[in-house]
Amino acid sequence: MPTETVSPRGFALADAINIRALAADVLAPLLRQHGSLNTHLPDALAHCPPQDRALLQQLCYGSMRELFRLQALAQKLLQKPFKPQDMDLQALLLIGLWQLRSSRIPAHAALHETVEATLVLNKPWAKKLFNAVLRRYQREQDTLEQQLADDPCFTWNHPDWFVSKLQHNWPDHWQHILAANDEQAPLTLRVNRRQQSREQALARLNAAGIDASTCRFSADGLTLAQAMDVNALPGFEQGALSVQDEAAQLAVQLLDLQPGLRVLDACAAPGGKLCHLLEVAPELQAVTAVELEPARAQRIADNLQRLNLQLECQVLTADASSRDWWQGQPYDRILVDAPCSGTGVIRRHPDIKWLRRGEDIAALAQVQLGILANLWQLLPPGGRLVYATCSIFSQENERIIERFLKQQADARHAPIEAPWGEARPFGRQLFPQPGGHDGFYYAVLSKATDT
Repeated sequence: MPTETVSPRGFALADAINIRALAADVLAPLLRQHGSLNTHLPDALAHCPPQDRALLQQLCYGSMRELFRLQALAQKLLQKPFKPQDMDLQALLLIGLWQLRSSRIPAHAALHETVEATLVLNKPWAKKLFNAVLRRYQREQDTLEQQLADDPCFTWNHPDWFVSKLQHNWPDHWQHILAANDEQAPLTLRVNRRQQSREQALARLNAAGIDASTCRFSADGLTLAQAMDVNALPGFEQGALSVQDEAAQLAVQLLDLQPGLRVLDACAAPGGKLCHLLEVAPELQAVTAVELEPARAQRIADNLQRLNLQLECQVLTADASSRDWWQGQPYDRILVDAPCSGTGVIRRHPDIKWLRRGEDIAALAQVQLGILANLWQLLPPGGRLVYATCSIFSQENERIIERFLKQQADARHAPIEAPWGEARPFGRQLFPQPGGHDGFYYAVLSKATDT
């Protein structure tokens, strides 16, 4: 008999693990608004055979990416919804529908494994139901989806509040943003110029049979034609390459780093922008990174270690909205990578669409303004502060800068002249691009010397 183990959230798993059941175990708490893919998926991957980990991620990310369409289909197919204690079955149904609708998995395999997963979840009464519902979808897919053509959730695959806010913020762009959010983001790399030039990195990738191209706006960026295990990239484990979206790589250009400067990276986790600035500016006088959450601060330390930069930066587990950690010496450059809604990176974190609420935006805006006002006191006259978010909502972006400028008499807005994004009255907004960069926002402020 096969031995059994227990999954992170309790159901029995045999040696021959049903990956659909494991995926349902990941998604069920998300449907209850508990945790995220980032918090639940790593445990499941640890219980998953190595050869099936890519499939597990595909099932989880694919189902969350199309969640609102799948929910509408499930509601159409079920005579009555599942009870709250059967949210694992709701998750499993979404996974089954996603396989039949959007994956390359053969339909017979998707059907069999999904139906069998009801037994692994210890709910054998659902086996007949799942077999009937999924086969009905197979037979009537076109008719069912035509009947949902006027349902906004099915059409736009985003919550109503999100679509409404996006229409208000970006009347000329909202449909393109929604469509881009539903695509899988490309795998973009940052070349460590301390070890090699971008041209050398591209040549090494091509020699290894890996198709890549240079990014349009970042001088250190490369985009792979197809995603792959980054540990298999030549030089990755030695720190020659890092994963970072092109939009995030633009922060270094805006900081205008010079030898001998003191630099602060606030809200620094996971450390991509921090490592980038250390790579391109080795002659800085001092660099400090601040991160509130200990686990995320550890991720910064891990990234610095891999790149052999751990001796060139001080990492503090501290609150960027206070100054308890500050030793009193000003910073010439400050990067405020503010906590935000993450609505510009939905392609990489599709559960944001489900987990985020409209009221979260106003609360986040208060946090952002508080951090900005606090850190402004650490900047000397003539210093530069770069404000960044991975949000596409103006309430977290240009309106924050507008409010801040009204509050701070010595703050000056510096327009960004760049070939990327859209110029706004304050700062510059990037939208997610198919095959390109994520959604992002940047603004540059300087402190006056003559107030």
